[in-house]
Amino acid sequence: MALIELSHLNKGFGQQLVLNDLSLSLEAGKIIGLLGPNGCGKSTLLKILAGLISDYQGEIRIDGQKPGLYTKGLISFLPEKTYLSPWMRPMDAFDFFGDFYIDFDRRKAEEMLRQFQLDLKQPIKNMSKGMQEKMQLILVMARRARIYLLDEPMGGVDPATRSAILDVVLKNYQEDALMLLATHLIQDVERIFDSAILLGFSQLVMFDEVDNIRQKYGKSVDEVFREVFKCSVSL
Repeated sequence: MALIELSHLNKGFGQQLVLNDLSLSLEAGKIIGLLGPNGCGKSTLLKILAGLISDYQGEIRIDGQKPGLYTKGLISFLPEKTYLSPWMRPMDAFDFFGDFYIDFDRRKAEEMLRQFQLDLKQPIKNMSKGMQEKMQLILVMARRARIYLLDEPMGGVDPATRSAILDVVLKNYQEDALMLLATHLIQDVERIFDSAILLGFSQLVMFDEVDNIRQKYGKSVDEVFREVFKCSVSL
């Protein structure tokens, strides 16, 4: 049974249709890349799954249930923009998450904090963008969730740090969980993907295992992505 099941999902903003008749079946135990150009609906899809957007058409089942309190408890969501209060320090954020989420593992969070060489007492407002992104990733990955939704988790960090972040993600990812990771940095990240979803402008372009994509096209997922969307723009 699929952990996430989407059937004929539609979502628009005003006259702009962002997701058009999207159907997907996503199984546990997979890390799936959510790929596509700006404005194609990646962030919108993640917010719908996280229960932050409810005015859509179509059917969604998460562990067999409609989005609600139960499904929110299964999901650990990393939004693209920071949501931490500037006054908070990592120790405050850990206290907050520990009170709010029963599956939050503080020991694991503190271990990741040391790996990223962050100060437990440094205010968020004094952190760089890259440090804040690391901090948010720590909070998300320290939960023993069934589903991880990551929206551009490495947009503000250098290439060397991206590699370190991927290592932390792989080490702390629950193998029986599902991870959906939206990114533009495909070349840096595709090594961890089991499958990839390519979204065009409101529509599904491709959904397949990464090995199948590479074998079929004889190219990396990043190269396939560039060719597919170069053609769509030129048309």
